[in-house]
Amino acid sequence: MSVRPIIFLLISTGVQRKAVELPLPETVTQQVQNKEQRKTQFALENLTSWLLKQELAGNIDAELTVVLSSISLACKQIASLLQRSSIINLTGGQGTINVQGEDQKKLDVISNELFCNCLRSSGRTGIIASEEEDVPVAVEETYSGNYIVVFDPIDGSANIDTALTTGSIFGIYGPDEQCLIDLDDNSTLDKAREKCIINVCQPGRNLLVAGYCLYSSSVVFTISLGKGVFAFTLDPTYGEFVLTHENIKIPESGKIYSFNEGNYDLWDDKLKNYLDHLRQPGSNGKPYSGRYIGCLVGEIHRMLLRGGIYGNPKNKNSKNGNLRLLYECAPMSFLIEQASGTAIDGVQRILDIVPEQVHQRTPIFIGSPDEVQKLQKYLA
Repeated sequence: MSVRPIIFLLISTGVQRKAVELPLPETVTQQVQNKEQRKTQFALENLTSWLLKQELAGNIDAELTVVLSSISLACKQIASLLQRSSIINLTGGQGTINVQGEDQKKLDVISNELFCNCLRSSGRTGIIASEEEDVPVAVEETYSGNYIVVFDPIDGSANIDTALTTGSIFGIYGPDEQCLIDLDDNSTLDKAREKCIINVCQPGRNLLVAGYCLYSSSVVFTISLGKGVFAFTLDPTYGEFVLTHENIKIPESGKIYSFNEGNYDLWDDKLKNYLDHLRQPGSNGKPYSGRYIGCLVGEIHRMLLRGGIYGNPKNKNSKNGNLRLLYECAPMSFLIEQASGTAIDGVQRILDIVPEQVHQRTPIFIGSPDEVQKLQKYLA
């Protein structure tokens, strides 16, 4: 709370005296304001202290705090590797293919190991499901917590070699005792693994926490515990994520659309009509602006701050869309809804879809509520 200093002047009027308030000279007032500003610029809140406050408020428990801290550490390590990737020869392909049939980059494999190692060392993670793993992995080093963590260690890895935007995406589900592997005489590893897969495949509405880390001109760790969206920017001087965006709310509308229009001819006519509409000048004489980064994290981060709509629809070659539901679309949809946005697959809410497979794909349209509502009218 700022305090405005005042000067009292005693004025004598016969036998009485009274105090008269005089305003401070402008230079003195400015000095006081500058002093207050100097105080506030050093009042930084980092991710660790913020998580502890959330724990004290009862929003998360101690085990989940440890899990989130381990994820933030993995993100710092990945950010460091990305910044030096060309110097230490981490660009290019690994020469392997993941379960989706995609060529893996060197940093795809390394980042996946970093995430897994940090989560294992936390001792609070029961199950890990990653884009780079064929099936969910049970963590033997768990002491307590048993949280289920799903993640994409490097989103937009095709951008690595050209030093463009990339990111990491994660979601955390609650502990599930049924999925703790405890083989008895009548069970097999396949049965236990199948049970784990069933428990990992939960709808996005069950998420406890979702977030992403953006690797670009700044490294930004964005998170929601189900009570708003908060973003922390990495200060390289201290090596700490510092709170920079509180309770983010996506604009209700926007003038930016993000679709890979190279697939235009593969889309259905209703979607084509919608995009044709966006390219027409509006009431202000200007059409929507097209932006496409090729990284879901980058698209969502811009949208949270500027509004608009992102779409990755199904097409003639990809009947189920391109993005994975469990560890890409669901966490991002959770974040967007927490910021008062909307996320659908063209028919239903993304967070209501129950995955049948770990690597299941889905179409997605996500962004400002007014923009998604406009799209729905065209798709109806």
